[in-house]
Amino acid sequence: MAHPAANATQAVPLRPNGGMAAWLRQRAGALLVAATLLVAWEVIVRALGIKEYLLPPPTKIWSEFHKRSGVVMAGAWVTTLEILGGYLLAVVVSIPFALAVTYSRFMENAVYPVVVFLQIVPKIAVAPLFIIWFGFGYTPKLLIVFLLSFFPIVVASIAGFKAVDPEIADFARTTGASGWKLFAKIRLPQALPDIFTGMKVGAALSATAAIVAEFVASDKGLGYLLLQYNGNLDTPMVFAVIFLLSFIGLAVYYTVELIERLTIPWHVSQVNAQQAPP
Repeated sequence: MAHPAANATQAVPLRPNGGMAAWLRQRAGALLVAATLLVAWEVIVRALGIKEYLLPPPTKIWSEFHKRSGVVMAGAWVTTLEILGGYLLAVVVSIPFALAVTYSRFMENAVYPVVVFLQIVPKIAVAPLFIIWFGFGYTPKLLIVFLLSFFPIVVASIAGFKAVDPEIADFARTTGASGWKLFAKIRLPQALPDIFTGMKVGAALSATAAIVAEFVASDKGLGYLLLQYNGNLDTPMVFAVIFLLSFIGLAVYYTVELIERLTIPWHVSQVNAQQAPP
């Protein structure tokens, strides 16, 4: 006799994912609101005659970005590498660490509290130390991104690994499932939604971490350009850099979300998204 949870999962009719068209339909409201805000911004700035150094209209921001796109995109590439490197390192380290905390009493009682304490230390205060220890290159930026992205993934992963339904675990043991099979078939699949939640939070923080690191000490990247443009009161380019940095952060976030959709299509959040009316 099949387990009730399995029957419940099989009973849910899944609709195939409609790809990019479905993704755009789901976010049509957000895109419409964003477009409306940009149009309102343009109209209000021009109607009130606001100075460009205070608040430039979107068309001016785009025009200035287009003129200097080569320099800005070169800086964006540097910052993107810092974001991706630090974030991927956080994912690779945090999930095994969460497993160790879940399965080891020593790790949970002795090591994990120290990690929590270190997380409380402001990263902007630690950044100068990394500059002293590792110089002005890529490494200190990567470590700042790692530190800021690491903790949310660890906390969410630990919660996921510990959230196994005791009834399901007992049922699996009665069928003779080994510890490894119990982990691979039950504990890990049930933890994946929480792990992806932590990964998405970490992805949202990674762009902020890279800019903080570049503010402390850098001679290239979007953070460096942002300081330059701000010092010159080049407000259109300040906005252009902010928008570009936001797009990079969104790209990382939605890449994680896409991987989540492909990895756990059976989860209730994904099923509800697929069953939502167009």
